[in-house]
Amino acid sequence: MATMVDVAARAGVSVATVSHVLNNTRPVLPHTRQAVLDAIDALGYTPNALARSLVTARTRSIGLAVSAISNPYFTEILQGVEAGALERGYGLLIADPHDDPHHERKVVQLLHERRVDGMIVAPSADPEALLNYLGQHAVPTVVLDRLVDAPADRPFRFDQICAQNAEAMAQLVTHLAERGHRRIGLIAGRPGLSTTTERISGYRHGLASAGFPYDERLVAHGDSEEEAAERATGGLLSLAVPPTALVTANNVMTIGALRALRERGLSVPDDLALCCFDDFAWADLFTPRLTAISQPGREIGAQAVRLLLERLAAPHRPARTVRLPCTFVHRTSCGCADISRYARTPEPLRNIQSIQSPTKGPMS
Repeated sequence: MATMVDVAARAGVSVATVSHVLNNTRPVLPHTRQAVLDAIDALGYTPNALARSLVTARTRSIGLAVSAISNPYFTEILQGVEAGALERGYGLLIADPHDDPHHERKVVQLLHERRVDGMIVAPSADPEALLNYLGQHAVPTVVLDRLVDAPADRPFRFDQICAQNAEAMAQLVTHLAERGHRRIGLIAGRPGLSTTTERISGYRHGLASAGFPYDERLVAHGDSEEEAAERATGGLLSLAVPPTALVTANNVMTIGALRALRERGLSVPDDLALCCFDDFAWADLFTPRLTAISQPGREIGAQAVRLLLERLAAPHRPARTVRLPCTFVHRTSCGCADISRYARTPEPLRNIQSIQSPTKGPMS
C-alpha cells in the first residue's frame, strides 16, 4: 500500500508538501499541487483519515442540521455545503431537525458526539436550547439562513450567513405597485424566524416607498407551510375588500396560495397578480410563469463552509454576519407581458435605499 513517503518521492517534493496538498493547510504552487495529485492517482494512495484524526484531534468532518426534507430551498443550500466541504477535503454528516426545537437540539448533540469539527445549522423559530448546547460545548458553528441574536450571558462567536431578505421583498412590492396595485397582500412565514421578520420589514418598506399605508389586515401568516398558506390566502380573499396582488414569502407557501386561488376559480394574473419569494425549478413551468426572487442557495451553502473553516483556523476572531444579494426573476404572474428573455435573464435588484432590519429576536 502506497504511503505519503511514496507520493512525495514520485512527485519530487517533501512529505510536508504532500500533507499541505491533502489538508489544505498551506498554499502550494499550482504545478506542485498537480504533481502531487498526479502521484496520488498513479500510486492509488488513500489517506488514513482515522490515523490523521488521532494526531490532529480533527476528523475533517462537518455537521449540517437543516430541514432539507420539508423545505426544498434547503436542498440547494445542502448542495452548496456538500460541494464546498468536498472541495476542501471535508466529509459531511447531515441531520434533519424538522424545524422542531426539541428535535434540533437532539440531532445537533448526536452530530457533536460523532466528533465533527464544526457545525452548520439553520435554527428553528425557538432555538434557545440549540444555542445553549452549542455555546456550552464551544462548538464552532455557522448559523445559516435564519439569523439569531447574541446571547446576553456569554461571548457570541457564531458566524452567520443569509440572503438580503428585506431588500428583495421590497423589490417585489414596488414592482406590483408600479403595475397599478394598491392593495397588496402578504403571506408571511412562521413567526419567530428571522426571514419572516425581515421579509415583513421589506414588505412594509416597499409599501412606504410606493406611498401606501401599512394595513395589517393584508398580512396573513402561512407558517412557512403549504396548508397554512392555503388557509391564510383564503382569509385574505374573504376580506370585504380583498387584495388585487399577493406576495408569498417562500416557495412552499406559494403552492398553498395557488391552491386557494384555484379552489375559488380565480386566475393569475387576470384576477390577482402573484409574486413569490424563492424561485424554484418548476416556477417557469406554471401558467402563468411565476415572477420570483431567487436566493443564492448554493453560494450561501458554500460560503457557510468557508466561514466555518476560517473559524476553525482562528477561533477567537470577531463573529461575522454575511448577507448575499438576491435576484429578481421577471416572468408573467405579476401581470407583465410574456417576453421570453425574462425567463432566462434574471434582473439584479434595484438600488433601493438600504433597509435596516430588526435586530431583536431570531428571524427567517
